[in-house]
Amino acid sequence: MREAFLPSNRQDGLARLYAASALACLLACGVPLPALAQDVGDMATKVPSGSQMLLAADTLVYNNDNQTVTAVGGVQIDYGGNRLVAQRVEYNRNTKRMVASGNVEVVNSDGTKINSEHIDITDDFADGFVNALRVETIDKAYFAAESAERMGGVLTTFHNGVYTACEPCEDKPDKAPTWRVKARKIIWNGEKKTVRFENANFEFFGFPLAYLPAFEIADPTVKRKSGFLIPSIVYKSDLGVGVKIPYYLALAPTYDLTVTGSGYTKQGFLGEAEWRQRFNNGEYSLKIAGIQQRDPDAFIDSAGHNVDSGAAGDPNKFRGMMGTQGQFAINSRWNFGWDVLLQTDKNFSNTYNIDKYNAAVHQSSVYLTGLNGRNYFDVRAMHFEVQEATLNNNPAARSGQQPWVLPSLDYAYIPDVSVAGGQLSLNVNARVIRRDDLDQAYFTPYVPASGTQRVRGIEGESGRLTAEAEWKRTFVTDGGLMLTPLLALQGDVDYLNASSGSLAAINQMATNLGEQDDMRSSFARYMATAGLEMRWPLLFSMASGSSHVIEPMAQVFVRPSEQYVGGLAVPNEDAQSMVFDATTLFERDKFSGYDRVEGGSRANVGLRYSGSYINGWGTNAIFGQSYQLGGENSFAAPDLVNVGAYSGLQTTKSDYVGLIGFNSPNGFAASVSGRFDEQTFEIRRAEVKAAYSGLPVSLSAKYAFIQAQPLYGFTTDRHEVTLGASTHLAENWRVFGTGTYDLQESLLVKDGVGFAYNDSCFTYLMTYSQSRDLNTREVTQSIGFNLSFRTLGDFGSSTSAIDTIQ
Repeated sequence: MREAFLPSNRQDGLARLYAASALACLLACGVPLPALAQDVGDMATKVPSGSQMLLAADTLVYNNDNQTVTAVGGVQIDYGGNRLVAQRVEYNRNTKRMVASGNVEVVNSDGTKINSEHIDITDDFADGFVNALRVETIDKAYFAAESAERMGGVLTTFHNGVYTACEPCEDKPDKAPTWRVKARKIIWNGEKKTVRFENANFEFFGFPLAYLPAFEIADPTVKRKSGFLIPSIVYKSDLGVGVKIPYYLALAPTYDLTVTGSGYTKQGFLGEAEWRQRFNNGEYSLKIAGIQQRDPDAFIDSAGHNVDSGAAGDPNKFRGMMGTQGQFAINSRWNFGWDVLLQTDKNFSNTYNIDKYNAAVHQSSVYLTGLNGRNYFDVRAMHFEVQEATLNNNPAARSGQQPWVLPSLDYAYIPDVSVAGGQLSLNVNARVIRRDDLDQAYFTPYVPASGTQRVRGIEGESGRLTAEAEWKRTFVTDGGLMLTPLLALQGDVDYLNASSGSLAAINQMATNLGEQDDMRSSFARYMATAGLEMRWPLLFSMASGSSHVIEPMAQVFVRPSEQYVGGLAVPNEDAQSMVFDATTLFERDKFSGYDRVEGGSRANVGLRYSGSYINGWGTNAIFGQSYQLGGENSFAAPDLVNVGAYSGLQTTKSDYVGLIGFNSPNGFAASVSGRFDEQTFEIRRAEVKAAYSGLPVSLSAKYAFIQAQPLYGFTTDRHEVTLGASTHLAENWRVFGTGTYDLQESLLVKDGVGFAYNDSCFTYLMTYSQSRDLNTREVTQSIGFNLSFRTLGDFGSSTSAIDTIQ
């Protein structure tokens, strides 16, 4: 017998030289080498052709008489991206088996780890036997077994095995995981990509919860596998109890189909199907759903009408939908996409909670978007559908009042080079809006009961094209004063084709307000602005280590009056929101959209402050006022939605606005903001927020006050308080709740509580919430729960939509 020994204190390079010589000798003798790169877990890994094997060990023994090669001490074999580490590896030419022992770890090229004390494998790695096996897959799923067998290169059978997706506890490795499946047999099929459990017990926190004779799941490494998905349970008063059972078909690597059947105790069977397909540059989906309702009377209101569609007397009414979504990259700069919903009535998808299409307001759109550096282009066609259980002829119905936008265009361009030393920006906006029904509001004793108070949307068609250019440059004086001159020019071209009903409503509104009805079929307007902004930031550093920045600030904008203001002459579709507060004090144009343009000369004056302290606390504040210097005040002139009313800007001197905030290193933050009468300092609008985020408790509180706004339909002051809390009862366990109370109406508008558990492999969430209608005081209740087992799936219903404190 010839033996070659290499002492452990020799250099690694010499060890590799001997190992390579021994391997070369084996090759010369015609000994087939084991395909070490094939994996004990998946066993389907292939070694790339031409791969070289590298072996390192403390001692290498070559026995020519027994035809064995033995590597001893710190053995590591690297081959084709795979690695085997052990204390001892012996290969026998006669039996064609390789035996590794002593803290064996095999790491496959896909990241799967196999640990054992003893691995006995054939030379092609297809069949084998593993004792005391532990397998860790790349996505942190774990198998363990007393023994395991490999057959045919694709099938692994674990005897007395355990499966879990919970990571072992570092402090207590023998502690039972959150959940695990113990089975007499676990069969892992590497070809079909399935894991089958036979004679299995499902354990939860170490306690047996359910016995399952046999069940099958997808291989943890597989993201797409045909089969049943986890069912879910739902409940709604008009539907009854429902059970959803989805079946997933992985038809090809680039497309699949999900078919879902739902049975409701009141309404019968609902069928759904969703097709998804992926391409190199994007993807799209198509969903259909339908039901032949068993009990349409569940949707009939007190007047005897089916509020879901307006039809009555149909004992087996069919309801359904079809929706499609998609997005494709034309190139690196341009994207094209769509989101379109078609349904038999305006509330089907919301009633039956059709995923992706169940929002209270669904926006159908087709769009083209481009982005290149600081340049942006977006053009889209849109339609808004309000999913509501209200008859179309009900004055409160909103669905028919929603517009078709065909199209809307936005373009922004900022040159990469400076212009006259400053920054030039260009913006273009265009929109064409068509509405089928007049959207008007008439309420409150402020006007006659039959009078129109606001025309929020005109029946008919209107269009507008706007182009805007702005240039500004900042200069800094030796004393630190920052001067920013500004020039801006905006031009609009508009047209209007309103119905006779809309013109009559506008005329009635003008009469109620004592204004002139001057609605035009077409017009053009412009707005030129010259402005100067002055800021003087002053830095103070204190001996205590704190630093403070006080910044007096003033802006002056000189411009003509807004054209066509003072009469109800211009539709207002995109500038209906108007909130004047500390965040909008220094805006050049305080309107939220292009349909209204701020005119007249104006000055904005205020003081900003920020401070930081050595203990980690920080503060910030802003306070100021706006002044109308000349021309007509745009906020004092009513438009079709009275957008400037109660804004605080309708007087020559605006209301005061202010904000102050604090934050601390221990998770506490608070802010107070408000608007105050410019003469009496009476509070017109206020908001107080406070929050603490930490362990074991997180808290939040918010108080909001808005003074009465009769022209908007709010004849009394509004006071609202919202409180939220979350507390960790123990590690991973949490209880949370929230509530909103209307102080003016003495009504708890909504409230909810929840209980949750969350760790790396399991999530449990249960919620209960209530909401109350301010007018009818009707209470709506909902219960939601969800169980999520990582790699196994989810079970339950969608959680209640309540504000939780994380």
